Amino acid sequence: MSLDELLHHGDAVVVGVVETIGATVIVVGALWAALRFVVEGLRHRSAAVFTPIRLSLGRFLTLGLEFQLAADILRTAVSPTFAQLGQLAAIATIRTALNVVLRREIAQEKRQVDAGDRAHPERQPVPAGDGGGPSR
Repeated sequence: MSLDELLHHGDAVVVGVVETIGATVIVVGALWAALRFVVEGLRHRSAAVFTPIRLSLGRFLTLGLEFQLAADILRTAVSPTFAQLGQLAAIATIRTALNVVLRREIAQEKRQVDAGDRAHPERQPVPAGDGGGPSR
C-alpha cells in the first residue's frame, strides 16, 4: 500500500468518525428533546415549559452541524478537486447559515426565558442548602 493510499484511507476513516459523532449528537439531542417534550407536556400544559427544550435542541443541532461541517472540510483537505471545493463552499454556506439562524433563535429565546424568570421570581429554583425555613 502506497503512502498516498494510506493517507486517503486514513482520511476516510477520520471523516467517517467525525460524521458519526455529528450525527450522534443530533440524534441524541432530538431524542432527549422529544422525551422532555412528552414528560413536560404531560406535567405542565403551559407553552412556556417548551422554550428551554427548544433551546437545548437548538444547541444540539448547532453542535452536530459543526461536526458535519468539520467532516466536509476534512473530506476535501487531502486532494480537493474544483468540484469538491464548489460542493464544500455550498455545503459550508448552507450549514453556516443554519448555524447563524439557530444561534439567533437560541439567543432570542434565552432572552425571553431570562425575562420571564425576572418577571416571575417564584419560578426560580431554591439554591442548594437553602431549605426555605427560618435561619438560626
